[in-house]
Amino acid sequence: MSDLQDYLNGPGRDELVAEVRKRIDALEIDAIYYQYISITGRIMGKVVPAKHWERVAGEGMQTWIGGITNALPDRDGNLIGYPPNASELLALPDPETFCQLPWNRRIARVFCTLFHIREDPDHPEEFLDSDSRGNLRRIHDAFQREHDGLHLRVGCEPEMLWLKPGDGEKPYYETTKPYAYHIDQFEQLTDVWLKICEYGTAMGLDMIQGDHEDAPGMIEMNFQYDDALRTSDRLTTYRQLCAQVARECGLIAVFMSKPYMGLSANGCHHNLSLWRGGEDRVEAIGRQGQPAMDEVFSYRKGGSNEIDNPDHAWMPSELGRHALGGMLAHLNALVAIGSSTVNSYRRLNDTGFWAPVGAGWGLQNRSCAIRVSSPDRFEFRCVDSMVNPYLMQAALLKAMDDGIGKRLDPGEPEDRNFVDLLSAGEGIERIPTTLRDALDALAEDEVVRSALPGDLYRVYDVYKRDEWEKFIWQVSDWDVTMYLDCLP
Repeated sequence: MSDLQDYLNGPGRDELVAEVRKRIDALEIDAIYYQYISITGRIMGKVVPAKHWERVAGEGMQTWIGGITNALPDRDGNLIGYPPNASELLALPDPETFCQLPWNRRIARVFCTLFHIREDPDHPEEFLDSDSRGNLRRIHDAFQREHDGLHLRVGCEPEMLWLKPGDGEKPYYETTKPYAYHIDQFEQLTDVWLKICEYGTAMGLDMIQGDHEDAPGMIEMNFQYDDALRTSDRLTTYRQLCAQVARECGLIAVFMSKPYMGLSANGCHHNLSLWRGGEDRVEAIGRQGQPAMDEVFSYRKGGSNEIDNPDHAWMPSELGRHALGGMLAHLNALVAIGSSTVNSYRRLNDTGFWAPVGAGWGLQNRSCAIRVSSPDRFEFRCVDSMVNPYLMQAALLKAMDDGIGKRLDPGEPEDRNFVDLLSAGEGIERIPTTLRDALDALAEDEVVRSALPGDLYRVYDVYKRDEWEKFIWQVSDWDVTMYLDCLP
């Protein structure tokens, strides 16, 4: 049986498809976005009238495979990753992710798992390995089988800026002052964060806190941590609803890592914990009128956090130390996934503004690549708000798996400030400082590359190398300011 047929015959799928039809009719849904995830984490897909739900759920939706690379050209004008005569892909909706859009209740969305089409001469009806979302599910399932049910739960901290559109003078204008934790500045964006909470709650995000950070218009809104795949879906949903809030408020929702130098950047710290046991519970949040399937509102609760060491406060368990050792052993390659744009390295080079500097770990040490932010979790800090969370969490799983399997020792925690050490001229091991260096590290790291199997690594490397080449082939304002009237 093919991957596609096996997926279609999965336990309970027919019942879920029928339940979605009930929701469509009860909510008077007219159309559905069939969404999949590109190599950079962008939402791609098509809209199909809701009357065709059963057909698409049973057969899938065909679309050009180049959507995986955002259907964009490279520096030479050629389509990135896939030529125009490349095959179609098949997007099969996952009915458990069906959710009504709270800003347009006539429309719903559903995430899709991707396959090669039935007519593909080499891989008919096989999983599409360049599907970062489906890939995360498969890698996490394999991790759980390998480690007796051990699974990853993740909480993300998506920082972002809310700016006013610019004009001929400036590309954007500030909305607030760069005062961290100031309620008065937070109040300036009340219309924004209240709308985020309203839409997020309606789409299954259990919103837990928010604050104003230390850059103009910078807000961080947090939602409850959960299973790796659901957290990735929720971060993707968060970006989707923020784009809508920006349209409604006449603002720009800025996930770009570093629009300002000398001010904090948009990080997206990943807080990681490894668990055994627990159960999925449907949370009673925003469920008036049943706007989504139960899975959308489900969170994994209970169980045993296996990195928590009750005998030594703030020090991880033996298993936690090995997982940490794996992340440190593969850190440079992980940076290529977590800090995925040219602009990401503006953040990592602007030292002293909360971004990590040293290739080490510490207890509450924010200058490290990884900190123990609480006795029961790790905070991976080399990641910003442009990350593809599906790739990031798959790569972290592979690194931790390697550390656990090889019993890698992370060494002792670093309590010194890496920023001070760097300023004093001391030799420290830094994380990569350019996208090219990080991509070179990824190319040499078989473990992290295994998180991008088959064609996935190829298209990621091609896409990101092209981004680097576009950068170095441009004359910027900096070049002109620095050299226009310069004498040799």
